[in-house]
Amino acid sequence: MTSTPSPRAGGKARPATPRRRAREFVLQGLYQWQVSGSDDAAIEANLRDSEGFEKADHEFFVDLLRGVLAQHEALQEQLQPCLDRPFVDLSPVEGCVLLAGAFELRNHPQTPYRVVINESIELAKSFGGTDGHKYVNGVLDKLAVRLRPTEVAAGRPRVGRSR
Repeated sequence: MTSTPSPRAGGKARPATPRRRAREFVLQGLYQWQVSGSDDAAIEANLRDSEGFEKADHEFFVDLLRGVLAQHEALQEQLQPCLDRPFVDLSPVEGCVLLAGAFELRNHPQTPYRVVINESIELAKSFGGTDGHKYVNGVLDKLAVRLRPTEVAAGRPRVGRSR
């Protein structure tokens, strides 16, 4: 699993922000945790030596990685009603993206829910299967309604109102 910039309009890749880079490294760390069972200290040590890590938001990286690892069971429980199959049946990448997105929705109210979902979609596009980003979008959209109902309601256009 390696990091690649995602193309934007006009075919040019926009440089990744420090938070985007942190999310990419968190995804890599969560994948490592799922595959090898490594603990957070070993994962952090391994990723700190990775190319580009110096450009990541280190504080955000540590908070997100440690938070997801500490709360993964509760996060899976919160995600399960939004899934169409058991969490364990998800692809490893989509499962890790969903855990990180769920953690952010739950623990980082200062980050708008649409930003969390968009960042998760971008991770799924870069690292996941062909249509995994669509699944991630649908699941996190449902979760956002559960975790941030007021914010979601405020961001959706009202239907049926005449001027």
